Amino acid sequence: MTEHVHVAIAGSGFAGLGMAIRLKRDGIEDFVIFERADDVGGTWRDNTYPGCACDVPSHLYSFSFAPNPDWSRTFSGQPEIWEYLRRTAREYGVLPHVRFGHEVEQATWDDARRRWTVETNHGTFTADVLVSAVGGLSEPKNPDIPGLDTFTGTMFHSARWDHDHDLTGERVAVVGTGASAIQFVPQIAPKVARLDLYQRTPPWIVPRTDRPITEREHRLYRRLPQAQLAMRAAIYWAREALVVGFRHPAIARLQQRVALKHLERQVPDPELRRKLTPDYTMGCKRILISNDYYPALTRDNVDVITDGIREVRGSAVVANDGTEREVDTIIFGTGFHVTDLPIAERVRGRDGRTLEETWQGSPKAFNGTSVPGYPNLFLLMGPNTGLGHTSVVFMIESQIEYVAAALRHLRETGGAAIEPTPEAQRAWLELIERLGEGTVWTAGGCHSWYLDKTGRNSTLWPTFTWPFRRRLQRFDPAEHVVAAPAPEPGRDREPEPLAA
Repeated sequence: MTEHVHVAIAGSGFAGLGMAIRLKRDGIEDFVIFERADDVGGTWRDNTYPGCACDVPSHLYSFSFAPNPDWSRTFSGQPEIWEYLRRTAREYGVLPHVRFGHEVEQATWDDARRRWTVETNHGTFTADVLVSAVGGLSEPKNPDIPGLDTFTGTMFHSARWDHDHDLTGERVAVVGTGASAIQFVPQIAPKVARLDLYQRTPPWIVPRTDRPITEREHRLYRRLPQAQLAMRAAIYWAREALVVGFRHPAIARLQQRVALKHLERQVPDPELRRKLTPDYTMGCKRILISNDYYPALTRDNVDVITDGIREVRGSAVVANDGTEREVDTIIFGTGFHVTDLPIAERVRGRDGRTLEETWQGSPKAFNGTSVPGYPNLFLLMGPNTGLGHTSVVFMIESQIEYVAAALRHLRETGGAAIEPTPEAQRAWLELIERLGEGTVWTAGGCHSWYLDKTGRNSTLWPTFTWPFRRRLQRFDPAEHVVAAPAPEPGRDREPEPLAA
């Protein structure tokens, strides 16, 4: 017999757990979380590479309703963040709702019955509401390099780190120089025989102002929670100030001086420094923080290669200039499927089309959360909700408020399904377009994973985050269509919408 639930949530990272906790707070207990792994945590469960840590301060990178007075450092590492999520799930009573080992393979809207049919690897479920909380950093992206299938050594993505494989004394090729690579390269460089770092574009890197949090601070935060909230607020507004540079590239160039001084101090060799100097405006790509990445690249056993990779041939990586370098292991630090989310291929709306078919390579969603033609579907960390300067948890909590308001509106009107109007989504996309004009993402002179295959920014929220929070706090029924409950069995007439 097919099990029916009111709300089905896919994913148990920050977004999935936050949504579940909000449902419980609103008195909704009829929900499940489908989690394909055997524990909660999302990206902080999956990314276990050496040196994995957050680049947003700990006090801000956490739920506003669940502050942690015991963070060990100002910037937390992966094990501590994962444990925070696990502890929060336990304390808020979410774990009994999680179906571990359940991967959502297909979800189809049944308009006649006003519900979703959700097919998992452990059977079929139905749900009134479907919340996708899988996030944009859930599916690793490997590069399309000719000859990879001929490689005779070991290879893996940083998000699927092979801890059973000992890198000691090996010749290692690292492909990519993004947020993950700048963390694990300093960890493995001292133990490998040689490390070839294949860099396509150098990132802007600023100092990491990380330090241990003292026991005195811990005592203060435990005894006076308002002190930690004040620290959180101070960090939030300091981070918001960074947006000024993103929106005005001339100011961003002033901020670049800090990064260039950091590079000059840590890399004395002018030729290596030239390789590591970006030629685009700061903020166009993700700004990275590190104190040990540049020093690792100055080691005698590390070589930064900017020629690109032509192919892999047996045990050798062949650069575009024809140089062959023998390696034992290839590690990909090449990011994730962000603008081509795999979940988009698995969700079908009213007309039977998948989200991917609707989006055609350029994701779009009203409030970054809901899509016309896909009733009762909500996308946490959906299009244009990513950030380049502060905590995505802030955005997630804003979206959760919107979802809660939409569900409350259904209860109050007696409706069965809700979706945004096409006009509301068009107005939202026009707003995104206006906000993005003249920013570093459109005028910064670079291409990044923020842009989809059409060249449109479908990833980032292009301004301060507080307007996003304010916008999603005001639920406007006029921007939505609410459908009445499905007709009773035996009746052929479809019910009219309750509101439009």
